[in-house]
Amino acid sequence: MTQDTPRELRPDTLAVTAGVHRTEFDEMSEGLFLTQGYVYPTAAEAEAAFAGEIDRYQYSRYGNPTVTAFQDRLAAIEGAEACFATATGMAAVFVSLAAVLDQGDRLVAARALFGSSIQVFNEHFQRWGITVDYVDAHNNADWDRALATPAKAIYVESPTNPMQDVIDIPYVATLAKKAGAVLVVDNVFATPLGQKALELGADAVVYSATKHIDGQGRVLGGAILGSEDYVNGPVRTMVRQMGATISPFNAWVLLKGLETLGVRVRAQAATTLDLAHWLEAHPAVARARHPFLSSHPQHELAKKQMTLGGTIVTIDLALPEGVDPASDVAKRAAFTFLDALQLFVISNNLGDAKSIATHPATTTHRKLGAEGRAAVGMSDATVRLSIGLEDVEDLRADLAQALDAM
Repeated sequence: MTQDTPRELRPDTLAVTAGVHRTEFDEMSEGLFLTQGYVYPTAAEAEAAFAGEIDRYQYSRYGNPTVTAFQDRLAAIEGAEACFATATGMAAVFVSLAAVLDQGDRLVAARALFGSSIQVFNEHFQRWGITVDYVDAHNNADWDRALATPAKAIYVESPTNPMQDVIDIPYVATLAKKAGAVLVVDNVFATPLGQKALELGADAVVYSATKHIDGQGRVLGGAILGSEDYVNGPVRTMVRQMGATISPFNAWVLLKGLETLGVRVRAQAATTLDLAHWLEAHPAVARARHPFLSSHPQHELAKKQMTLGGTIVTIDLALPEGVDPASDVAKRAAFTFLDALQLFVISNNLGDAKSIATHPATTTHRKLGAEGRAAVGMSDATVRLSIGLEDVEDLRADLAQALDAM
């Protein structure tokens, strides 16, 4: 945030005005600084910069004016003290935890997570001597048991990907403090406009900026937000050292994406809820999951924590009686539906201006295995729909003809 930008401005205004650092040319659009390094007027200034005696740009792995603008703007929207951008969303997930975990520490994580997050925890953290305990995160009693003993960090998604369980963040935050743990919340499904996890008690928030923040399928990026001590301490140090730095070009694209985040996400969320109600009543749909549907098991909690229900609706397709939802028959039914879609594209991304259909069991959550997917309520009949900016009636017609094709 620039020095003269008042913090009381609303998110849509901050999305356009925060983080602007104009050069002497007074450019309208934020400058794009494609440079790997910076020059010094004297050798003594270079020495002072590397000794930490003066604050100035040294190397774009450490910091870059365009990246700074993106970080400042996202921090202003989120209401965070600090933000550090990363090359990808998974880099943000990894660093947010690895920056504070040591060998022998304990991480408590939700069982329902994006597949790559679970792979990092199981294949890397545990190999490095970090204990990882999983809980059914929508069950407060599970948190009571898991956090009755100390932990170093806690990691959750809320809503979860793809089944959209909603976590009671204030409840977990209270237990986290007693257990001495840093609570990290993946806020991708909710977006910075739909849920303020830091205000709810989280210590840190992570984003795959590849999703809604870009929103147009162009670049990769991630971000970690939280306190000044946490972000500009262990997080900043780790990103600088390991090199998971976002490129200035990607940061510039994401910076421009933030300008339209509000109008895009609100329009998408309205269409999503409309379609969620319609899908829930469709005879070819066994179940529709969306936080703002009254049938959602954590509906009241979602309405309390979230101001937008999000841009995702997850459905289980109706199968003939007696058909196992974890069978090849269920998978073929899902593939028939997916292949019949004409406006929706098949991809593993979400939060895009284009509507996207995903089969999690064979893509994003494939490595969880059938047992792991079943544990979080996912089956081969599950399809995740990311709703874009197309006309709601055109999307409804496309879904209707694809459901009929089953």
